[in-house]
Amino acid sequence: MNWNVNTKFIALSLATMLAGSLGAAACGDDAGNNETTNNGGSNNGQGLDHPNVDCSEVDSGTLCNITGGITEDLTLANDGTIYQLQGPVFVGDDAEETVLTIEPGVTVFADPATSETTFLTIRRNSKIMAEGTKDAPIVFTPAADEGTRQRGMWGGMIINGNAPLNTGAEAEGEGNTGKYGGDDPNDSSGTLKYVRVEFAGDLITDEDELNGIAFQGVGRGTVIDYVQVHMNSDDGVEFFGGTAEAKHLVLTGIGDDSIDWTDGWQGKIQYAVVQQFDDKADRGIESDNLKADNDASPRSHPVISNVTLLGGAEGDTGMVLRRGVAGNYYNMIVANFADACIDIDDIATFENAWDADAGDFSGELTMVNSIVNGCNKTFDEDDEEDAEATEPFTVQEWFEGQNGNQATDPMLDGWVPQSGSPALTDSVQPDGDSFFEDAGFIGAVGEDDWTAGWTITSDS
Repeated sequence: MNWNVNTKFIALSLATMLAGSLGAAACGDDAGNNETTNNGGSNNGQGLDHPNVDCSEVDSGTLCNITGGITEDLTLANDGTIYQLQGPVFVGDDAEETVLTIEPGVTVFADPATSETTFLTIRRNSKIMAEGTKDAPIVFTPAADEGTRQRGMWGGMIINGNAPLNTGAEAEGEGNTGKYGGDDPNDSSGTLKYVRVEFAGDLITDEDELNGIAFQGVGRGTVIDYVQVHMNSDDGVEFFGGTAEAKHLVLTGIGDDSIDWTDGWQGKIQYAVVQQFDDKADRGIESDNLKADNDASPRSHPVISNVTLLGGAEGDTGMVLRRGVAGNYYNMIVANFADACIDIDDIATFENAWDADAGDFSGELTMVNSIVNGCNKTFDEDDEEDAEATEPFTVQEWFEGQNGNQATDPMLDGWVPQSGSPALTDSVQPDGDSFFEDAGFIGAVGEDDWTAGWTITSDS
């Protein structure tokens, strides 16, 4: 094993965690949510027989360090083994399939003390099968004591797929995290279910700061459900093109944008909570088509329903729709942002959203049955990118001219609606799209909080 500054944490802190605070029965934080669980069960003391895994006995059991480019299938079993990523770890060779399987309840630690930033990339044509449960989520977190963790202690997760982009046939991920993109919108990169990614977003270079999870050219065959990114330094989740679809996302304490997309993303989201913390944040949603060509094809055009965006003291705008982006939004709550609730920028965005011949909205950029409230200003009408352009409508006209939208107090306790909340009304979902459930409420959460029991809120 690489016996470095992490030795103290592994030998002492993990021994304590394995015995108690991170035992098989997860302990709750001040919000009643689970803190990190361990890789419970009895240590078999045998380690793993795999060329990318180096196992050693430490005081707390078997520590297995995972390094390099994995080209043989690997399973991280919930048998008491302590797993740690060291440096850049790539699954697959961008050609043949390699599968990384992680069993429910496993915690994968990331070494924050390596000379190169630690991160996990799933290459094209390979898969991650990480299917936890509510009672036994799979957790990616830095090897550091609770109470000392902070944003940016490791890189994060990158998933590269074969779905289309508007930047060309393929692209290279930030920080040399691998090639992505192709011509298969139904491509599958595996499963993320009941997964947490915590305290990530480290800098690779001064120009490249990693997202909690980057979905790069990921296809709609990938299962993304019940996923939390917590206390990431850069964006929480970012979609670079592709057609990825996700349900039950939780983005908490994100230092930059919580949900971001660009490069022609044509995916879907239902049920997403964004909660900024007061110390650092930027936008709840930042949405682009393509900076270099606002009208590039395929145009970013997601369909999104049942999202709650809650701002913090140091945040910016709830939703920024810009650079020619399209999209259809249903049942949104946008509240308490330090700047505006909604901002639309760039003439290409306005023109795509407007049918000049009909003198009405085109249907390419819509929001219905949604609530805004409590931002420093409800709408940002200052398009700094196109100061000389004349937009065909104002942001306020766009919001108020569509069905069911209202500027009113959503009456939330955290992100859960209180009794009598206007959010507890019937939802409106896209017609004929089986991905979307009839939630029966506005925002991400109804009276029953699906985030309870597997997410965390502690800032360290």
